[in-house]
Amino acid sequence: MRTAAVLGSGSWGTAFARVMMHAGCSVTLWARRPELADLINETHENPDYLPGIALPPALTATSDPDRALHDADVVVLAVPSQTARQNLTRWVPLLQEHATLVSLMKGIELGTAKRMSEVISEVAGVPLSNVAVITGPNLAREIAEEQPAATVVACSDHDRAVDLQESCQTAYLRPYTNTDVVGCELGGTVKNIIALACGMAEGMGFGDNTRASIMTRGLAETARLGLALGAEESTFAGLAGLGDLVATCSSPLSRNRTFGERLGRGETLEQVLQAATQIAEGVASCRSVLDLAHAHGVDMPITEAVVAICHNGERAPDVLRRVMRREPKPE
Repeated sequence: MRTAAVLGSGSWGTAFARVMMHAGCSVTLWARRPELADLINETHENPDYLPGIALPPALTATSDPDRALHDADVVVLAVPSQTARQNLTRWVPLLQEHATLVSLMKGIELGTAKRMSEVISEVAGVPLSNVAVITGPNLAREIAEEQPAATVVACSDHDRAVDLQESCQTAYLRPYTNTDVVGCELGGTVKNIIALACGMAEGMGFGDNTRASIMTRGLAETARLGLALGAEESTFAGLAGLGDLVATCSSPLSRNRTFGERLGRGETLEQVLQAATQIAEGVASCRSVLDLAHAHGVDMPITEAVVAICHNGERAPDVLRRVMRREPKPE
């Protein structure tokens, strides 16, 4: 039996811990707040992030990282992407030497423009082949409800990916392996930005044509950046690209889409942040993705528009008019 630690008790971390339990692993879930860990152990439910979802009685929660990581040969990181470096720095001395480090995080680090697998490799001092990424159309609530879904296990070490695949295959979640970590991570990151844009369009009262146009052109700019960074074009037509994009841009369960809706209705970033109970990763990552695009000479107009609205104080209708007036070009 594989021993796993899931570090982060938000909705996706909790749902994935539940998946691994159902796949036959022994799992300990780390929660930042001791009171939440106690509640999970007492009620077998995470009332803050997945209310109403029964957790396996054998799933143990703790706020002690030493206890969570004891003998863990699979370590799953499910914390906000912009806190990954700080958290992992504290946890590195507790890691098993040959553990597989798994990122559920979908973001690009501010300041360094590094992907999460790169941050993990650098901070933990392990080769990139020890790091895997889980990504795809994986809305946490639906997976916790055991609605059929698929995901991608990406790792440059194919054998390690297959091993991890076995640790998260259940009757309701079907994992596929992929060695294109760059493409998978970019697909999972940029789709949050495109979902913010789709939400803004929804908030402004626009319909399906607008959303389809944003999604399609958003996928195009994701692929342009990916190819510039060495990703495989086919990745963006798969679960980590198109699949994740469709789910995140279309579902009311998507934090980024609902965050964007409120911006589209005219609320300020500060107002939406004050009301939010969970982090919309695209709000921070849009700036680091744009930095990455500029560094590689890649044109990403939708990402640029989201940055202008979220961080430069521009109004969504004004930015939309500017995007629509861009010079015509072939598709």
